[in-house]
Amino acid sequence: MWTTLMKLDLASVCLALSLGFIFVVLFEIFRINSYRGRTPPGPRPLPFVGTIPYFLKNPMEFIRSLSQYGEMTTVYLGRKPAIFLNTIELAKEALVQNASSFSGRPPIPILIWITDGYGIVMATFGLSWREQRRFALHTLRNLGLGKKSVEERVIEESSYLVPEMLKSEGKPFDPQHAIQNAVSNIICSIVFGDRFDYDNKRFAYLLEIVKENIIQSGSLIGQVFNLLPIIKHFPGPHQKIYQNTEELKAFIRESVKTHRETLDPDSPQDLIEAYLLEIEKQKSNEDSTFHEDNMVMSVADLFLAGTDTTATTIRWALIFLTKYLDVQERCHEEIVRVLGYDRLPSMDDRDKLPYTNATVHEIQRCANIVPSGLFHETTQPAKLRGYNIPKGTVIFTNLTAILTDKEHWKYPDTFNPDNFLDDNGHFFKPESFLPFSLGPRVCLGETLAKTELFLFATSLLQRIRFSWPPGAKEPDMNGIVSLVRSPEPFNIICYSRGSKE
Repeated sequence: MWTTLMKLDLASVCLALSLGFIFVVLFEIFRINSYRGRTPPGPRPLPFVGTIPYFLKNPMEFIRSLSQYGEMTTVYLGRKPAIFLNTIELAKEALVQNASSFSGRPPIPILIWITDGYGIVMATFGLSWREQRRFALHTLRNLGLGKKSVEERVIEESSYLVPEMLKSEGKPFDPQHAIQNAVSNIICSIVFGDRFDYDNKRFAYLLEIVKENIIQSGSLIGQVFNLLPIIKHFPGPHQKIYQNTEELKAFIRESVKTHRETLDPDSPQDLIEAYLLEIEKQKSNEDSTFHEDNMVMSVADLFLAGTDTTATTIRWALIFLTKYLDVQERCHEEIVRVLGYDRLPSMDDRDKLPYTNATVHEIQRCANIVPSGLFHETTQPAKLRGYNIPKGTVIFTNLTAILTDKEHWKYPDTFNPDNFLDDNGHFFKPESFLPFSLGPRVCLGETLAKTELFLFATSLLQRIRFSWPPGAKEPDMNGIVSLVRSPEPFNIICYSRGSKE
């Protein structure tokens, strides 16, 4: 009798759970369908996980497919709808003409976990973000951003990078560390007031964990965390992301401590010293957003943004230049004709090197390192192309579609520097070239990145010939898509070019 009752109860529980699950799934499907009737078209989402599985299966193919739905596409981040803007016209309308409505940042759980909401890049659209961004821009300009002094730092660093690349002349090697270190040294000289040698093991480790975090944050574990942030309390691979961030913060705090001991109030030499003075200046202001936690995260933002994006673009540059040897040779011939082998390039040389300048821009277009732009969020209800967009809607700029729009590019689907040359061979920049985004959230380091990309690329092409190792398989051109789209690890061979060539 008792056994029969137990079996009956168990069967009843299982039946109740099954019916409950079916009801929840049906309710979710009904909820999704009601949303889809009010939002722009898009791929059909799955219950609870939305369109995330489609993205994870093949990120670039998924992003490329979105423009088939029209100017705007709705995707689902879990249960929440988000909108992709697929054309330059729509991106301008939202991010420039209606900037106040589209300049927020969504609270991405994994990024909130590691930043505590401080800093610049991921800060919400409000007082703290405005003050931190304004201070960073003002200080960076005072420290030479956009001026000859920063250009001279990049030129000097390129004189270290070229011999570093040639240390393995004629032998296959992975160029990632040398490039990352060189690019990082520029922002480090501005933020920390110092550069780091290529054989500095501690700094090499720091660059490695930065790269690891960027990949992991946008990977499967990052997406799972964003759906179930409660897992932060449990062990797992996501804890490595937190640990890496804490190590980066500890490195910055150590540098801050050193700066405090040597600070000259009358002559700040770098961004950290300028920030320390600003903290002191606003000490009496109880509502001040200038404090050590914000400083550490703002410095981390500048360090990450000023290192990984440009270094990743240069790594893509080596792939494209090695894949298209005719472009590499034509750039080299133009550079040597104008500069010879010994004079280092400057930004003033861009007009004399139109093909090289066009190639650098075409590399940026095809590298497309942030294929869906950095996410925005609506700060208030908005209207776009007849659709009512609620406050708190995540907005993506589909840079993949914009950078390959057949109406705006001569050769949208192939690597060809002629996309940036007019009929007379002069450089020109099409309207749809916007790798740094638009509006108030436009990339803080755009000027620095442009300087670095042109000068590093020109210096390398002037002195080095790049080729694949014999029998090497070319990297997958889709790359690894995370917060940044980076190439798969690859080896390359460098050969020195000289006047006897």
